[in-house]
Amino acid sequence: MASRSSRHRSASGTSRHRSASAPSRRRLPMRYLLPSLILVALMAMLMLRGFVHSEILADHRVQPEAAADRVPEKILEGGPVIDTRGDSPTSLEMPKQRLVLTFDDGPDPKWTPKVLDVLKQHNAHAVFFVTGTMASRYPDLVERMVQDGHEVGLHTFNHPDLSLQSQRRIDWELSQNQLALAGAAGIRTSLFRPPYSSFADAMDNKSWPVTEYIGSRGYITIVNNTDSEDWRKPGVDEIIRRATPKGSEGAIVLMHDSGGDRHQTVEALDSLLPQMKKRGYEFDNLTEALGSPSAHTQVTGLDLWKGKAWVYAVQASENTTSVLVVGLAVIGVLVFARFGLMLLLSGVHARRVRRRDFRWGPRPVTEPVSVLVPAYNEAKCIENTVRSLMASRHPIEVIVIDDGSSDGTARIVEGLRLPNVRVVRQLNAGKPAALNRGVANARYDLIVMMDGDTVFEPGTVGELVQPFADPSVGAVAGNAKVGNKDSLIGAWQHIEYVMGFNLDRRMYDILRCMPTIPGAVGAFRRSALERVGGMSDDTLAEDTDITMAMHRDGWRVVYAENARAWTEAPESVQQLWSQRYRWSYGTMQAIWKHRRALIEKGPSGRFGRVGLPLVSLFMVVAPLLAPLIDVFLLYGLFFGPTEKTIGAWLGVLAIQAVCAAYAFRLDRERMTHLISLPLQQLLYRQLMYVVLLQSWITALTGGRLRWQKLRRTGVVGSAPGSVPGGASGSVPGSVPVQRSASGNDRRPVG
Repeated sequence: MASRSSRHRSASGTSRHRSASAPSRRRLPMRYLLPSLILVALMAMLMLRGFVHSEILADHRVQPEAAADRVPEKILEGGPVIDTRGDSPTSLEMPKQRLVLTFDDGPDPKWTPKVLDVLKQHNAHAVFFVTGTMASRYPDLVERMVQDGHEVGLHTFNHPDLSLQSQRRIDWELSQNQLALAGAAGIRTSLFRPPYSSFADAMDNKSWPVTEYIGSRGYITIVNNTDSEDWRKPGVDEIIRRATPKGSEGAIVLMHDSGGDRHQTVEALDSLLPQMKKRGYEFDNLTEALGSPSAHTQVTGLDLWKGKAWVYAVQASENTTSVLVVGLAVIGVLVFARFGLMLLLSGVHARRVRRRDFRWGPRPVTEPVSVLVPAYNEAKCIENTVRSLMASRHPIEVIVIDDGSSDGTARIVEGLRLPNVRVVRQLNAGKPAALNRGVANARYDLIVMMDGDTVFEPGTVGELVQPFADPSVGAVAGNAKVGNKDSLIGAWQHIEYVMGFNLDRRMYDILRCMPTIPGAVGAFRRSALERVGGMSDDTLAEDTDITMAMHRDGWRVVYAENARAWTEAPESVQQLWSQRYRWSYGTMQAIWKHRRALIEKGPSGRFGRVGLPLVSLFMVVAPLLAPLIDVFLLYGLFFGPTEKTIGAWLGVLAIQAVCAAYAFRLDRERMTHLISLPLQQLLYRQLMYVVLLQSWITALTGGRLRWQKLRRTGVVGSAPGSVPGGASGSVPGSVPVQRSASGNDRRPVG
């Protein structure tokens, strides 16, 4: 990721002197608007899915039996067709040798086609009482029902017990069900069957007012007088027996084409149809059997388009949810793979570098080092930075490259009059140019680079350059740590630095594909820098760019865990956004710039086929998909199995906590900061997601991202263990004390 530097050039290279704030107020809302709209759209799709899967508004309770003294006698003793549309309610029986097969709760993608196939094979018609939820999800099956000559009736949208509902809810159930029919087949229907209905004589004082109200809305209520009870799965022969009327009586037969395994229903239907036809029965839809006009009317105009829009939205929600489920599976694999690799390989790294006999080379590195400090308007921080370097136990020279500061940064450094500290001034040209200028002015072959807001511990430089005892090492990543971790945002970033960045660097070190030398604390061999052309301003992540270039040139890039540097992390959401937006976009630029490594041979090809995929998966894809964990947490809390959802989320959190605790133990950090880990996972991760999404949008639209100068407070003072009061550190020719790579002993160097 790009360093928290003072550079503030545009991506095109044009110098920009901007204020410490982020981009102009006019552009700020757009940064958040599009990612926020995408999040809202995804949540809307999930809520729509929950709605059409009866995960909200469904009510499966059945009202206990009630008295029936208010139900007209002719209804209780009448037929299964109840018409309450007029002033006087009536009921109708089926004519003799007429069977109307009715199927409830569908359409089902597996069983409804089988039922339709059997009906078509035997040239029979039926009535399908569909729920709006299923009709919305499988509109093609509803359309097939109509095309095959069957009738379709309403069975409400969510299948609630209507005797428990208000008139407003009843109206909604009917209208939403009709909307689904209009979108699926372009029709309206006047047939209705209430959920949990039975024979006419089962009507009571709770269900009768609903039936009357349904009639006032223009519907005929259809119950049944022959129940196959196929939902009990009693066996094919029993279903046939129960579905067969006595003698030559007509009947409305209740069956189901959804709601579970219906293979017995399909088999029973295949036998029942020819048996009853031999007895002279006809299998018609309801209006055919009664000799009345069709129950279907065509929907046109706005109502038709509203229905089609509804069905399209439901299909979109189904497809979106399927994609999100795949994304959730991908992020699950990536998270567990990354945690597994980090735990395994970071442990291997720690054991390797902490062995008492571990050495980078035959002799410790004692040669002097040039420390480069690029600075732009770092007046609040630069004195702390330089004084921390003066406490170094390794011989150094310090070169502060003032990149056109307007706040007197250069004068502050010159006023300190510290030995071996030089100031190089240049017009504002950006951090890469400042670092290249510093390299050109450096006296020594080992170059340490840091930010102007960072402070080093006394042993940092010495620890940072020890790996150069191995001639194959071209660059070294130090251990960047958050200095201002007392705020909530600072604590979250502290967890991220210790858990994510440093465990990652141990893992990448073992895999020999370290993607980034942090700008806050890194070291380079001068010859390696020269071979790859120095620092480049092709991307906004010059530290990732140079690191990848090192790998492709065949150099090893390693991690020095004891080379600690304390940096000032952003203290507001706006500044954090600006920083991470630049890091994410710059990382994408670097990956794209070095994409040819995928097809090259030698060290470049190895990095391209190992490093680039890991960086792309773990630093770009995984953070982009990670919020799906929380999206499905919310979805599960409201619509799904709440207990299982919470358990799964807590399980993921527990794994993260184990990794974080292990990282804190390796870095010898206090565990108390992990108290805010759950909140970090809920809030901080969403911010990182939106930042990364905005970076993707910028990249895909060809937008250019400008550098922004973060506000500095100078809150990070002397590093732990440094000499207070600006005491001078080691100078060339002195004999510093160098800590070993294990950190367990001290010995003179040289």
